Amino acid sequence: MIPQHIQIADKKIGTDVPPFVIAEMSGNHNQSLERALKIVEAAARAGVAGIKLQTYTADTMTLDIQEGEFSIDDPSSLWCGRSLYELYQQAYTPWEWHEPIFQRCRELGIVGFSTPFDETAVDFLESLNVPCYKIASFENTDIPLIRKVASTRKPMIISTGMATIAELDETVRAARDAGCQDLVLLKCTSTYPATPENSNLLTIPHLQQLFGTHVGLSDHTMGVGAAVASVALGVTAIEKHFTLARADGGVDSAFSMEPEEMHQLVVESERAWQALGQIHYGSIQAEEGSKKLRRSLYVVQNMRAGEVLTRHNLRAIRPGLGLPPKYLGALLGMTVKQDIKAGTPLTFEVLKPSL
Repeated sequence: MIPQHIQIADKKIGTDVPPFVIAEMSGNHNQSLERALKIVEAAARAGVAGIKLQTYTADTMTLDIQEGEFSIDDPSSLWCGRSLYELYQQAYTPWEWHEPIFQRCRELGIVGFSTPFDETAVDFLESLNVPCYKIASFENTDIPLIRKVASTRKPMIISTGMATIAELDETVRAARDAGCQDLVLLKCTSTYPATPENSNLLTIPHLQQLFGTHVGLSDHTMGVGAAVASVALGVTAIEKHFTLARADGGVDSAFSMEPEEMHQLVVESERAWQALGQIHYGSIQAEEGSKKLRRSLYVVQNMRAGEVLTRHNLRAIRPGLGLPPKYLGALLGMTVKQDIKAGTPLTFEVLKPSL
């Protein structure tokens, strides 16, 4: 059974609270701690629940080789022509920055956490007492890393990009077996940016049913449309890359949200969550005053006692103080037993009984 919510520091991920919006800093600090702290401050002003770093070095990610499979040759990639090592050298967050960044998060009332990419990163983050962990899509099949993180017994958020059902089953089992009790799976399309057509949001409820976990969205599309739509499908967490301004450049800036866009996401995802409500038919209390504006049957011409109701003197109009329109056909041809002024709602009491 899926728990109503998961506690992360002083915040919750769950169905009983608005979506937990995560601003992914990634390498958008552009190798400036001052800028990194400004990103945290802008994210807090935008209203996010958490901000996420990535904890690695170029050497823990790959080898310093410039050719072959260590070079990015996909012409559709933002990073085409660069080696993996060069990219990670530019994008990584210096480990000595983590503590001041997390401290600023605590001061501003948002959850600071990170994605570790190897076991040394987990040990380092444990020394900083992070409240939860994120596993990136590209590491969701790294079972030793999954077990290492799960052994901390802290909440885990795992992106599912590229993973098959069989791979996800292995990942979730490994996390559970190693001690993870609180788990969120993020639907993710691992292209940068992603297109709405490749987002396949209908996977979200299926993912939830398969694994019995909370499900969120790691969204690389532009704008807020896909993320807001995902709320209607049950997501409880939304992650988007974040920067101060795309024009400033940076490894992920092209598909990152700016502060006003992030604020819009926070506001609109909460509105979508509020709009879910519950299954309900009939009027709610707020609609009671509107009932009088329904159509009903009104006498629309002055009538004298003994006259017959016709389509000329009886109509279905607003407001709704007369008999329901469904009686119109049955009442035509009936006689009124008293004088009636135009604009009078028709009731059974003014009708002469039929023989």
